[in-house]
Amino acid sequence: MLYHLFYPLASSFHFFNVFKYLTFRTIYAIITALVVSFLLGPWIIRMLEAIQAKQVIRTDGPESHLKKQGTPTMGGVMILAAIIIPTLLWADLTNIYVWLALSIIVGYGLIGFVDDYKKVVEKHPKGLSPRQKMFWQILLGAAIGLVLYAHPGFSTEITIPFFKNIHPDLGFFYVPFAMLVIVGASNAVNLTDGLDGLAIGPVAINAGTFMLFTYMAGNVKLSNYLQIPYVAGAGELAVLCGAMVGAGLGFLWYNAYPAEVFMGDVGSLSLGGGLGVLAVITKQEILLVIVGGIFVIEALSVIFQVGSYKYRGKRIFRMAPIHHHFELKGVAEPKIIVRFWIITIILALVAISTLKLR
Repeated sequence: MLYHLFYPLASSFHFFNVFKYLTFRTIYAIITALVVSFLLGPWIIRMLEAIQAKQVIRTDGPESHLKKQGTPTMGGVMILAAIIIPTLLWADLTNIYVWLALSIIVGYGLIGFVDDYKKVVEKHPKGLSPRQKMFWQILLGAAIGLVLYAHPGFSTEITIPFFKNIHPDLGFFYVPFAMLVIVGASNAVNLTDGLDGLAIGPVAINAGTFMLFTYMAGNVKLSNYLQIPYVAGAGELAVLCGAMVGAGLGFLWYNAYPAEVFMGDVGSLSLGGGLGVLAVITKQEILLVIVGGIFVIEALSVIFQVGSYKYRGKRIFRMAPIHHHFELKGVAEPKIIVRFWIITIILALVAISTLKLR
């Protein structure tokens, strides 16, 4: 809104020319997201406490988690507000990619909100069934894939990191592939959200990494120089990425150990879906596996644990996802969290390095 309000004034007042620059608008999207988080955070936490939206802790988990019983959850509402408001203020709202990304973030957020509300407010232990959640996630993910497939000029080729001349074209099969990336990323972040600040830290780092990739993908000179796919208009997503970074840092203010609030499915599903759609639009779907390596490891630990127990009758880990395994081995929660952040930073640097290692 601010972009559309002030940029046209640049012809009369030179100062407003700054609204043309993505870097300027991205920086202020980050700042706006932080301000929104700090202003709304305390109020949202009080509202969650008032409606008794409090986390129920499993008794079969690490004993140290029992003290978290009653901590407000559904704090992802704060994250959504801190992403949506700055994006609407600072982004070019005629850009289709901005609306596609917001659609997934809001849509998956609604799925998570309904699930959380049923579990913690209405006291239905199971909330939405896994089948119901997966149905709506697949439907929304496939819809995004179809829109991109039909969008003029959008390529159905995928990029393989480290290889500059390998670009398999999936054709119509790009639709289920895009859906798989979005749904997989959403559920992987959801599985990671088990310790104070464990998920939101890597999400902010991933969003910061894709802030760089969206900017370069939307710049014809940079994309040609770095030999990455040029996606006209994708650069505008840097503003949304900036909002995600700011929202992540703002939420971490309240979610850092010991957490005052948890994000719930409303936060984890929407953030994961957001990262997935960013990877799809920038043609860096495979790269998400690298930069989001922590989320991949967490998801695989659950898959392997369930598969091993089902077919062998034995567990691989003491408990899955894998962060609980380390807890039960005696590693302190804050140490696990910070180490996972460090690993994510290293993986982000590896992902960025693929720009030159081709």
